[in-house]
Formats: sequence, structure tokens, C-alpha cells
Amino acid sequence: MQVWGITDRGAVRQQNQDAYAAQVLEDGRAIALVCDGMGGARAGNVASTIAVERFMEEFLKPGQSGAVEERMGHAASAANHAVFDRSVHDEACTGMGTTLVAALAGPSEAVILNEGDSRAYHINAEGIVLVTRDHSLVEDLVERGELTREQARTHPHKNLITRALGAEPMLMADCFRQPLAEGDYLLLCSDGLSNVVNEQEMLYEVIHGGEDCQCCQRLLDIALSRGAPDNVTVVLVKR
Repeated sequence: MQVWGITDRGAVRQQNQDAYAAQVLEDGRAIALVCDGMGGARAGNVASTIAVERFMEEFLKPGQSGAVEERMGHAASAANHAVFDRSVHDEACTGMGTTLVAALAGPSEAVILNEGDSRAYHINAEGIVLVTRDHSLVEDLVERGELTREQARTHPHKNLITRALGAEPMLMADCFRQPLAEGDYLLLCSDGLSNVVNEQEMLYEVIHGGEDCQCCQRLLDIALSRGAPDNVTVVLVKR
């Protein structure tokens, strides 16, 4: 397993409210997550940072057992509780929250968890597939047939999410299993990337764009060249 990541405040925002973590574990698997915070001038940054740190702290605790989904869910619930507790007890952080997309990639499959509209894609030479489902207003409209996928990309309410980590005391995250083969990739990103770089461009940069270690930077550069109105975070995992 190999992992790379990058985050940037973009070309418009004054602060980066995204956060991420990515590392290869001692057993050879890779753990990665991306969080995109929201809630006031500084609270979004607080929410995403707390979520990433608490998730990793809980997931990496020694001596844990049980199914991978349970470990991922437990770590996400701990992160949710930490963000919610801070929002309740710190007036400056009232109402804050964050998206979360996390992946544990092993030799034959990945377990992926998400809350909000940060995404996980599976990519190989055969194409690109969005694994996660956005918890957003426009995604609900697309599923009901009221918007096309292209209309959703430019909809004025595309950034309105219906679920966020830290918004409620109990977490309702979705969990997916994605088969992995040698040479496959997982790409995790905040909507600062997916709103301005389309899936075919992601596919091209991952498979044909150049060295793997520079892929996240190439995708960031595309977003910046298009004005990058939001913070941009990209994590790439290679099996």
C-alpha cells in the first residue's frame, strides 16, 4: 500500500477548514480520512481537526478486535461525540460540524465510511466509480429524478448537506465494502475538488497523468487554475 495527500485553502477562502490523515499501518493496510469542516469563522477548522485527530486516536488504539466495520464505526462515533461535545460547551463553536470520509484499504478490499458530501472514488484502468453517496440536498433531488447529475454540479444549493458529523449526539454514517485488486486506487476528497474537477479528469490524472506521488498536486493545480472557491483536499491510496 502507498498513500499520498494534500490540502490547500484554495484561491478564495481565508482559512483552510479541511483536514486529513493518511498512513500505512504496520500490517500493510492503509487508513485514510478527509474532513471538511463548517460552522463560522474558526469553528469549521476546529471541527475537522478534532474529528481527524479523534478518529485516528481511537482507530489506532492497540489491542482492538472485532470486525473492521465496527472499528471504523466506533472511531467515527468517538469523533462525532468529540465534535458535538465541543459545540455544546464552547460558545464560539456552537453549531459546528464536519463531513467525514474514511477508508481502510487491505489486500483484497477496502471498508469505506462517510457522513456528508466528502467522497471516495475507486479508480483503475477500467474506469472510475463513486463509492460513497453524498448526504446532500442536490443528491436527494437527483435520486428523485428532479435534477440531472450535470445540473447538480452547478446547482446554487449544491453545498447544502443533510448530515454532518457533530450535528447530532448519535452518528448515522454509511459504510461500504469495495473490492481492491493489485494496482487499484482509492481517491478521497472534499467537495472543493469534486465541485470543480470532474470524474473523467480525476481518472486521467490518476491513471495517465504522471507519477503517483504527484497526482494529488496535479489535481489541486487543476482546481486552483479554475479559481478553487473552496478548500481542496485530496488523498490517494494505491493497492
